[in-house]
Order: sequence, then C-alpha cells, then structure tokens
Amino acid sequence: MKLNYKRTFFIGLAFLSISAFWQMYDNLIPLILQNTFHLNETLTGGIMAMDNVLAVFLLPLFGAFSDKVDTRIGKRTPFIVLGTILAVCLLMVLPFADRTENLVLFVAALGALLLSMGLYRSPAVALMPDLTPKPLRSKANAVINLMGAVGGIYSLILISLLVGEGDRPDYTPVFAGVAILMAAAVILLVLTVREKKISAQMEKEFEEEEKELHVGKDGKLPGEMKKSLAFILVSIFLWFTAYNAVTTAFSRYATTVWQMEGGGFANCLMVATAGAIVSYIPIGMIAAWIGRKKTILLGLLMMLISYFCAAVFFTQYHPVINVFFVLIGFGWASVSVNSLPMVVEMCKGSDVGKYTGLYYTFSMSAQIFTPIFSGFLLQYVSYRTLFPYACVFTVLAMITMTQVKHGDSRPEKKAAVLENFDVED
Repeated sequence: MKLNYKRTFFIGLAFLSISAFWQMYDNLIPLILQNTFHLNETLTGGIMAMDNVLAVFLLPLFGAFSDKVDTRIGKRTPFIVLGTILAVCLLMVLPFADRTENLVLFVAALGALLLSMGLYRSPAVALMPDLTPKPLRSKANAVINLMGAVGGIYSLILISLLVGEGDRPDYTPVFAGVAILMAAAVILLVLTVREKKISAQMEKEFEEEEKELHVGKDGKLPGEMKKSLAFILVSIFLWFTAYNAVTTAFSRYATTVWQMEGGGFANCLMVATAGAIVSYIPIGMIAAWIGRKKTILLGLLMMLISYFCAAVFFTQYHPVINVFFVLIGFGWASVSVNSLPMVVEMCKGSDVGKYTGLYYTFSMSAQIFTPIFSGFLLQYVSYRTLFPYACVFTVLAMITMTQVKHGDSRPEKKAAVLENFDVED
C-alpha cells in the first residue's frame, strides 16, 4: 500500500490556505487595532483571543455537523468552499476599514471573518483522514503539515516585503496576497480532489481496526494513568501560554521595544518557522532514541534559554537574536511533534477523537487566556515583561511534564524519512 502523494498534496491545499491566514492574522491585526484604532493592550489581547473562544465552540460543532452531511461533492468540500468564499470576501473589508478608520466596520467584519474560518477549519482537517487509509495517515499528515508551514512562510514573506514603514502602512497588498492564495488553493482542491468518489473507494478498501491499550474493559483509565493525563494536559496549557504570548505580541514588542519599522519583525518569525521545518527529521531520530517525554523537555529547555536570552541580553534588536529564534523553532517542533501522540497513547482506539478534543481544549484555553493576561502586563507593567512571562510559564510546564509517567512509548523506526515530519495539529 503506497501513499498517493499527488492527491495528498492537493488535499493539503486547504490547510496551506488556513495557515497562511492565521500567520497574517496574528501579526497584522494587533498592529491595526493599536495604531489605527488606538486600543489598549488589554482590549487588543481580548480581541486577539476571540478567535480561540469561537474555536472552542465552532471546531467541534462544524466537525460533527460535516460528519452528517451528504452532498454530491462530499461531506467536507461544501464547508471548505463556502467558508473560503466568505473568508476571502470579508478579508478584503479589513484593509478598507483600516484606511477609513471605521472601527465598527472593522470589528463586525473581523467577527464574521472568524466565524467563516471556523466554518471550514475542522472539515478541512478531517478531509485528509477521510481520504487516506489509516496505515498511511502518518505520511499524509507529514505532507499536510509541511504545506501548512509553507503557507505560514508565504504570509511572513508578504509582510516582510510589502509592509511599508511608519505606524500606519497600507496593508492592502498583504491582505490581497493572502486572499488570492486562499481562493486559488481551494479552486485547485475542488478541481483535483473528488471527495465523494474517493471516500467511497476508501470504505471498500479498508476497515478500521480498534486497538485496546492499557485501559479497562469499561474504557476507564487506571488512577496513575489519569494522573499522567492530567499533568500532560496542564503542561500543554502552560507551554501554549508561553509560546502564544510571544507569537501574538511579538510584532508589537518589536516595534515598541526594538524600534523596528515596517515588516522587519517578520524575519525573526520566519527563521523560527524555518528552524522548526528543518528540525523535524532530527527530532524524529532523537525521540526514537530517548523517548517523547525527554524530547519534549529538551525542546522546552531550548525555548527557555531563548526566551531568557531575549529578555536579558537583547534590549535592542541585533541580528544574533535570529539564532535564538531558530532555537525556538527547534524547541516548538520538539514539543508539538510529541505531545499529542503522548495524549492519545493513553486511550483506546475508539476514544482517539475524544482525547484529541481534550488536547485542543487545553491548547485553545491557553490561547484564550494568554493574550489577555500578557496584554494586561504589557499595558500596565512594561513591554519588557513579554519574554520573562514566557520564561515563567515554560519553567512551570517543565515541572508538570516531569510528573508525566505514561504515554512515552518509543515510536517505531520509520521506513521513510518523511514520516518523521508527522505532526497532528
């Protein structure tokens, strides 16, 4: 059985477009809220957390709803097409509202845009496992996530090249560039992937196998395993609290503390993303050698060192900081590659969706909490609290992670190097 790489590439176009959107959203929306509409840090953080609040409700809702839909073009494709059309149209309203300084229009369009993204995010992610036999989903997921990284880098390149200097540059070219990519990606997806036909073939070709792991016949976890599950879920909340604070506030930190102008701050985030991409293969080797838990702790240590150095040694921007952003990329890849597999290791096969939901509940909750709390500190204490804040929560995550005693089965040696890129996110 071989993976159809060509088809997987086309399926991954939806995830590429989603990743491009969120990279642009996290970097530009806070600048518009502050520099155009003069919102304080706390309000800006609250608005930036809105997408995660909506995601907690929308992602499981539309994911489950798309399971029940049956149309001529499939279950997931209608959501992807409708959501993308709405998102592309609403996306182009934002730079207009920015230029005209119309806060009501901006907030209304932003809210509707987030609803549109929530409409198709889960169905888009579900499309790959729908159309890929279970034994091949690891390789397929590697392709999907690599394409997501490409989408993120695409937006960072646009920001770096097209955002001018000053407090209020014209962001229209960046928004247009992302909108064009989103539309083109989904058009190509619809033209090349016949979801209903392929799905019917998958049902005939392969049957799901349910595998019982460490749990009782009633499906309940033993006490010690429940304890490990609780500690890793808390760890997930803590490291997302640290990391998301930096990614959400970094554009403002760079312009305020380091006095960077234009889209230059995007270069730091680009090297971090590039660091994550090139580190997947060695991380797969390291995890196979020392185990998932130790690999996660090593990644957290790399991130802690980078946050600490940024806080203490870089009061002004210096190109050397990019070395530490590469380390952040290495560290985050180490964490993200291994954390979800540890969670789902502690369940039977029929509960994987439930436990994946637990993973996203804690990660999304952190992304709701941290923009507000870190934004409060940025506003009322100092912008320089950003990296110490990340240090504190990373240390806490390392402490709770040491208490995780289960879910650390060593991954099998991969037959193909691409499988080391597998990230369920």
